[in-house]
Amino acid sequence: MSANSSSTAAALALIADDMQAMDAIIALRLESDVPLVGQVSQYIIAAGGKRLRPALVLLMSGALGYRGPQRLNLAAVVEFIHTATLLHDDVVDESTLRRGRSTANEVFGNPASVLVGDFLYSRAFQMMVEVGEMRIMQTLAEATNVIAEGEVLQLMNMHDAGLTEEGYLRVIRSKTAKLFEASARLAALLAGSSAAVEQHCAAYGQALGTAFQVIDDVLDYDGDALEMGKNLGDDLREGKVTLPLIIAMQRGTEAERLTIRQAIETGGTGQMAEIIAIVQQTGALQATRDAAAAEALRALNALQTLPQNPYSHALAQLASQLLVRRS
Repeated sequence: MSANSSSTAAALALIADDMQAMDAIIALRLESDVPLVGQVSQYIIAAGGKRLRPALVLLMSGALGYRGPQRLNLAAVVEFIHTATLLHDDVVDESTLRRGRSTANEVFGNPASVLVGDFLYSRAFQMMVEVGEMRIMQTLAEATNVIAEGEVLQLMNMHDAGLTEEGYLRVIRSKTAKLFEASARLAALLAGSSAAVEQHCAAYGQALGTAFQVIDDVLDYDGDALEMGKNLGDDLREGKVTLPLIIAMQRGTEAERLTIRQAIETGGTGQMAEIIAIVQQTGALQATRDAAAAEALRALNALQTLPQNPYSHALAQLASQLLVRRS
């Protein structure tokens, strides 16, 4: 385990018991009379991952002093929604590797992955209705809708070498950051917090989620495939235009821009080594890390108005650790 992973684990140690309780709820709510539903669901959930989104529900609940049982149910709901998006993402992206092992669509096929993703969405909505709070249902319904819009936006932007930084940020704030934002907001709603506190929680979540995705995009050109558990260059192969490429095209020579543009438009990774060199030489990786750092700082600033306790300190640590994330 890297130093970064150890630090993140330390931040999450506060909620270890809560996460176990959430896992028990997940196992219970995954039960289905259709065996394949359970098989596919268990396969992807058992793959692990950082589980930052449900952790955010639990840590923010702790920071705001809420210890009711609904924090566990909503953490499970958030994990179901996220898992459903992963199942659908991997089908759309034709991915073969996630978290170091074959994707569910690679093992069970595309139809099963899509349909079980639908099951997880519908199960999540069953569970959120059981909470019986309209604002909570509104928050999660809106988040799920925005995530879907983000997926469509990303699909529309595939192989578009003219994508701007503004367009890129719009996609990741919809596709990735929105569920982080909703997770933090849910804790404030459960705790009965003021509108101002709710907004600070949401701002923290959005900034954290944005920083997380920006760093993830850096690692596609500056990561370790074994640590990351996915194939380097996958974004380029899929025609995804991310911030390192946008900045490299802004700063590079005409020849360098042409090399990147052709790779984006064709999804070709034959010149991957050259493109990585261009991204590094133009300072695009550092500029992208700086953009992530600005988001992490925004997250830390949002925490300043919240109660200062071990949970809010752990939230601050999560934001700080993104700056040295390697996987």
